[in-house]
Amino acid sequence: MNAAPILQAESISKSYPGVLALDCVDFALAEGEVRALVGKNGAGKSTFVKILSGATQADGGTIKIGGERISIRNPSDAFASGIATVYQEMSLILGLTVAENILLGHWPMKRRFVVNMINTAETIRVAREALEMMELAIDPKAVVRSLSLPQRQMIEIAKAIATKPKVLILDEPTSALPTHEVDELLALVRRLASKGVAVIYVSHRLQELPRVVDSLTVFRDGRQVDTLPIAEATPERIVHMMIGSEWKRKQAAIHQVSDTVRLSVANLERKNRLHDLSFELHSGEVLGIAGLLGSGRTELLRAIMGLDPVDSGCVFVDGERVNRPSPLKMKRLGVGMTPEDRKSEGIVAMMSVCKNLTLSCLDKVSWRDMISISRERLLAQKMVESLSIKTPHLDAEAKSLSGGNQQKLVIGKWLNSQVRVLLMDEPTRGIDIEAKNQVYELVRDLAAKGISVVFVSSEMDEVMEVSDRILVLNGGRIAAIVSTADTTIERLLTISMSEAR
Repeated sequence: MNAAPILQAESISKSYPGVLALDCVDFALAEGEVRALVGKNGAGKSTFVKILSGATQADGGTIKIGGERISIRNPSDAFASGIATVYQEMSLILGLTVAENILLGHWPMKRRFVVNMINTAETIRVAREALEMMELAIDPKAVVRSLSLPQRQMIEIAKAIATKPKVLILDEPTSALPTHEVDELLALVRRLASKGVAVIYVSHRLQELPRVVDSLTVFRDGRQVDTLPIAEATPERIVHMMIGSEWKRKQAAIHQVSDTVRLSVANLERKNRLHDLSFELHSGEVLGIAGLLGSGRTELLRAIMGLDPVDSGCVFVDGERVNRPSPLKMKRLGVGMTPEDRKSEGIVAMMSVCKNLTLSCLDKVSWRDMISISRERLLAQKMVESLSIKTPHLDAEAKSLSGGNQQKLVIGKWLNSQVRVLLMDEPTRGIDIEAKNQVYELVRDLAAKGISVVFVSSEMDEVMEVSDRILVLNGGRIAAIVSTADTTIERLLTISMSEAR
């Protein structure tokens, strides 16, 4: 392996309002080296990748390719400099051929009868060259729709390889692949490295890293903690570097949970998403759901609420079996859900605070099918005071409120409908520290009143802070269910990153 760096990033910094996403990061990568990039959600990995790929610009620092300083203002600059990125979400057009997808946006043209046309023969030739470099036996004339999921993932990489990159960035490349298909992709990455391509491999799956990477860099709080040879990077050491001393944060004040089962899920299955999930939620309990991106956290909540269909399995509420759950059925049974995207799914932005708080309980504020304005405002005002929602008046538009107060609107709406079970998907995303603490306190207050809460978060420390028990998902399966009092953030991360069975 050539020891001279093909990529050098020096003192890379990036700030957003109230957040220092990257703090003077230095990063060097040699030709033919495969480097893993790991860290908790929010550690700065995605921001660093976006800067290298041209999706965003750094506030400060320099980037060099082959020793020459380059300026990356957009993705075109990155491509021209020899940096190609394959993102987790696929961007293939299923109705086009493999060759057309590989050269998408860069099709060779020819002029015929004063008209510019795609040079199909040249497109196929260049695509076949990329496929041969990857040693893939895929017909460049095949329609992408006819390919398997692993083959489509390979085509995404071939799109990048066709640009003849010096540096290839792979963002969670195996997250959408079944376990038995991962080996082929890992072998492909090693073949590319053997041909001199430097690879940045972003992944949460610690168990696959020794099979593909040469070294590993850990990010934490926007800083590069350390870079190690993969032989020295044990899972315990990686997790310790990712967490630092944060595990000392307070855990939830455990309270007495009722033996009464409020919600139970039995053998829930959804193809390629959820696998034989079974658990119980007790009255007054806060059950945290932990897991990494793609583990099935949101899919589980949506399945319980009836927002997405399932292939098999049962949901019971207070012992009553719910056949084919739907949002209306679940609401009638006292189950509500605060969605991850509160702005588009949780509130009606153009409607008033008052209207948002009473949307879920119009029967309470109506008389002979007509809404009573006085009842509506009285109910809304009580909830505003109960949740300390900061709003100039009840008629203020929901969109004018801060993120934390919008989240309180979503919660208040469900409380007005007398929910007994509240499913909360990333309830603190995008809100400040003070508002987060208010949400934590509110969740504990709800539990003390006997309301059962399922609390989903990508932040392990806040799951620890509010939950009585924690269910850890990994690859759509339950990896463990643990008592908060008997576990640590390190253990949760290790379970989340272990190979799904």
